[in-house]
Amino acid sequence: MARVRLSVAERREELLRAAVEQIEARGVAAVRIADVASVLGVSNALVLYHFSTKEKLVAAAFTQAAEDDLAHLRKLLGRRTTALRRLRAAVRWYAPTGQAEGWRLWIEGWAVALREPALREVTQDLDRQWKAALTEVVAEGVAAGEFVCPDPAGAALRLTALLDGLAVQMTSYEGAVPRARALEWVDDALARELGVEREALTAPER
Repeated sequence: MARVRLSVAERREELLRAAVEQIEARGVAAVRIADVASVLGVSNALVLYHFSTKEKLVAAAFTQAAEDDLAHLRKLLGRRTTALRRLRAAVRWYAPTGQAEGWRLWIEGWAVALREPALREVTQDLDRQWKAALTEVVAEGVAAGEFVCPDPAGAALRLTALLDGLAVQMTSYEGAVPRARALEWVDDALARELGVEREALTAPER
């Protein structure tokens, strides 16, 4: 059966999705242009036509993954509910115990970014946007009188640091932190940063 002819944008999207999957499975160092081409049944030349080097393909794949994560984060934070509920939903989704996927991808990306300026730019931009989105909602909650937080940006940074650290532990060392314990720590940290009792995180809306 002949392959369906895709537009340039559709083909790039297909290649980037395949690259993300291969990076998660093999790691950045081991993944090859041939691996991405093989999984899609296309030639190496086609991949190189869209991305002239492996480095450019990897950077674009991480950019695609970052955009996907940020889109979902903004969806959670944009819900029509209290700032407290939006923050808890976002933090629990992002945590390695939640529904966010791809932690192996990002841990791999952080390591490679130490040596690759293009990838470092991608990971730094994702980090900045994540913290900015959390900071904005924390500030909204403070303005609405939902909770007290004298330093929304600091709270966003500390929460992100906790979540990233848990991700490294739970992804790299299976069983290092039980899932239930990690969720308790995440809720404890969120309640502490917002100056509320932990029970307030799950209290029904008024």
